[in-house]
Amino acid sequence: MQGKLCVGVVVGAHGVKGQLRIKSFTADPLDMTRYGPLATEAGKTWRLRGAVAGAKGVVTARVEGIDDRDQAEAAKGTKLYAAREALPAPDEEEFYVADLIGLAAWSVEGAELGVVSQVFDFGAGDVIEVKGPAGELLLPFTRRVVPVVDMVGRKLLVDPPLPAEEEEEEPHGD
Repeated sequence: MQGKLCVGVVVGAHGVKGQLRIKSFTADPLDMTRYGPLATEAGKTWRLRGAVAGAKGVVTARVEGIDDRDQAEAAKGTKLYAAREALPAPDEEEFYVADLIGLAAWSVEGAELGVVSQVFDFGAGDVIEVKGPAGELLLPFTRRVVPVVDMVGRKLLVDPPLPAEEEEEEPHGD
């Protein structure tokens, strides 16, 4: 999906007349409806109609050609993409999560760690996956762990957390 950014994904059906429940990845969930027609990975163009924001970033909307619950359920998992040029430019010290993928990761000591291969959101904050010579690292994407994101230089500096020190356990028994 070159030149496009994922702004949402269908998470299920709402009602029996083909309404979709869409998890929005935009700051304001309804913003995904303001970026023009959305594209699917299958190459279809969707125009969201009658969009209403719900709880936890979920938008309920209709799409032409999806007219019943079975069709809406079949669309579950469909990712929706907006044209990059339709999205607002990020402010200073802001960036799109998709732009992190491919950045070189270096430790604050100067060691090459690898390349950011994925960004996950498991609900407690973003986690970046770095693949490199030492294998895969999963790191919390926080200012403490990733103090520098250099989009111009296409790299980030990482100060990985140290493993928790093991406490000596008292043996059981006498």
